[in-house]
Amino acid sequence: MIPTLLLDLDGTLVHTVPDLTAVLNRLMRSRDLPGFSQPETARMVGDGVAKLVERAFAARGRPPDPEAVAGFSADYGAHAAVESRPYPGVVAGLRALTDDGWRLGVCTNKPEAAARSLLAALGLDSCFGAIGGGDSFPERKPDPRHLIATLEAAGGCRERAVMGGDHANDVAAASGAGLPCIFAAWGYGSPQMGEGAVAVAQDFTEMVEIARRLLG
Repeated sequence: MIPTLLLDLDGTLVHTVPDLTAVLNRLMRSRDLPGFSQPETARMVGDGVAKLVERAFAARGRPPDPEAVAGFSADYGAHAAVESRPYPGVVAGLRALTDDGWRLGVCTNKPEAAARSLLAALGLDSCFGAIGGGDSFPERKPDPRHLIATLEAAGGCRERAVMGGDHANDVAAASGAGLPCIFAAWGYGSPQMGEGAVAVAQDFTEMVEIARRLLG
């Protein structure tokens, strides 16, 4: 059976916080609210756009207005790849796995259109057989059905699949789906979020090496 590696996007494949912060701060300024630093934004990432906006407004002591999420999404759709870049080792690692016949998929809580746009702008889209966004299926991480649906779309099977991600949602979804999870220590999640992962990788190159060991 062909091995499959499923990967989170923000904080695992791509350092997206610079653009997320810029868009979020434009939204805040348009509401006469203070903005956020990149580390502050990173701590709010991982549960999709609506939750990011909700957390940002809550940090400023008010609920988001009805147009806030749509406004953020439109701005981000046009500026998702201004400063966002793949982490070191990502391009080479993905190419090595595809050259060896692995199936690859992205499982992210970012909306699918934004994920596809970002990956295309960075020249990574052709590496993946499936992109499961936060709005691609009825469920999303940490629900394991999001992971399973993405895996099936990539043409993989649970017996020969592994998940890589930097958030507790990735670990929980993988656990629920019966998949081993490799925690991305370089990402946005705290070390505690990696509890329950079968291994911790310090960089993407190490994640690829661990995935190869796990699936033989």
